[in-house]
Amino acid sequence: MKTGWVGRIEEGLVALLISLMTLITFMQVVARYVFNYSFVWALELTTFLFGGLIFIGISYGVRVGAHIGVDVLVKSLKPGAARAVTVVATVLCMVYAAIVFVGGWAYVGKIHDIGILAQDLPIPAWAPRVVLPLGFALLFFRFGQVLVRTLRGKQTALLADEAEEALKLRADDSGDAPRERE
Repeated sequence: MKTGWVGRIEEGLVALLISLMTLITFMQVVARYVFNYSFVWALELTTFLFGGLIFIGISYGVRVGAHIGVDVLVKSLKPGAARAVTVVATVLCMVYAAIVFVGGWAYVGKIHDIGILAQDLPIPAWAPRVVLPLGFALLFFRFGQVLVRTLRGKQTALLADEAEEALKLRADDSGDAPRERE
């Protein structure tokens, strides 16, 4: 599957957030245990970055098929019925993403109107929380892509089939012969 500009931004944000979290946590550990000093803002910033990672990561997970689920019922259905169930499930996921987007937008708006600052960082409290509606807007977009692919017949399931993918990788990997236990 081609990665468009939204996908590249999504991947870049996920990589940036993980990198920043790792760097800040490492700096905090070194400062605390080597220099007996602590950055007051490190935990709050890492928490905000982790929240961003979660809310951006959920849409990324839908794009790459990384979310897991129980699909034994769908696999037991005929292709047409399985496709219909996938369409219904995808629409329900889009409804959920829209509800959380609207609620998240209202939440961020109220925090903006109050005008408070973050606890340890000199930034408005709404700024790091804007990732909530942003993440669910991206999630809605990704489920919309799944819906379009399903309706066009290019995708048959909402979830990835981990076992099938593992078997494909195993078959493609001709250099690694299976080892027997001794």
